[in-house]
Amino acid sequence: MITRRGVLKLFGAGFVALLATAAYPFIEVLARPRITRYALTPRSWTPGLALRVAVIADIHACEPWMSSERIDGICTQAQELEADLILLLGDYVTGMNLVTGPVHSSAWAAALGKLHAPLGVHAILGNHDYWEDRAYQLDQSATPFALKALRDAGIATYINEVVRLEKDGHGFWLVGLADQMALLPGSRYGRTRMAGLDDLDATLAAVTDDAPVLLMAHEPDIFPSVGERVGLTLSGHTHGGQINLFGWRPSAASIGSRRYPAGYYNVDGRELIVSRGLGCSIVPMRVGSWPEVLLLELGAT
Repeated sequence: MITRRGVLKLFGAGFVALLATAAYPFIEVLARPRITRYALTPRSWTPGLALRVAVIADIHACEPWMSSERIDGICTQAQELEADLILLLGDYVTGMNLVTGPVHSSAWAAALGKLHAPLGVHAILGNHDYWEDRAYQLDQSATPFALKALRDAGIATYINEVVRLEKDGHGFWLVGLADQMALLPGSRYGRTRMAGLDDLDATLAAVTDDAPVLLMAHEPDIFPSVGERVGLTLSGHTHGGQINLFGWRPSAASIGSRRYPAGYYNVDGRELIVSRGLGCSIVPMRVGSWPEVLLLELGAT
């Protein structure tokens, strides 16, 4: 027979379980990032080139979910990885209305500006860095405020640009693709559909020798169009689906996000790694998509 005390205990346990279930999505949102490691040798990789790369994606700075203090702590965590270079894959700007306050671009850029590595810190922009910039949406001759903030903080930021780097006498190319979803549609902007600023072919044309190529592309949507010249594509944007219930993801940030939600992909020898990122967009919830910083060990296998 169940006593009154037993019923109360069951009720109490059920209430606690209900609270825990309701609170869990916010636990992941505010969690300390995991370090997700990948060790691989991309195709056409130079023998003897061993590269350690830290990757940060999708910060989405805002109060209280991603404060400048939290960004600073994440940067400290990434710095401790002792990477040869650090890559920032875009979406520094919030994409939510459920916030208690903004984090100014000068604040999140200052936190990121503390990062340093022997081969530098390199960045691209994401769709929200353009979407929240109304001045740029109206006039593409303007400088995006996120681009200015990053460069003012001393961070090399690329928009369809390349740079050749070298370690231990071995060169490689870093390619920074412009965002594929940068321009919003709408009558106020004079556009009937969303448009990108990316130009992969023209950008790769600036690569002048046969050294390995790493491609930074905020959205993974470009991956099916990436040819053999690119050794490895690195993307964010997806947040791992943000809600991931045993592989079921009810929403996706783009067509490519549904196809490549998170992790490592090899399609006919072409390789892609998609970060689950750190922050949130639309709603401050993460389930089954713990925030992460990537550590890539390239040429280590």
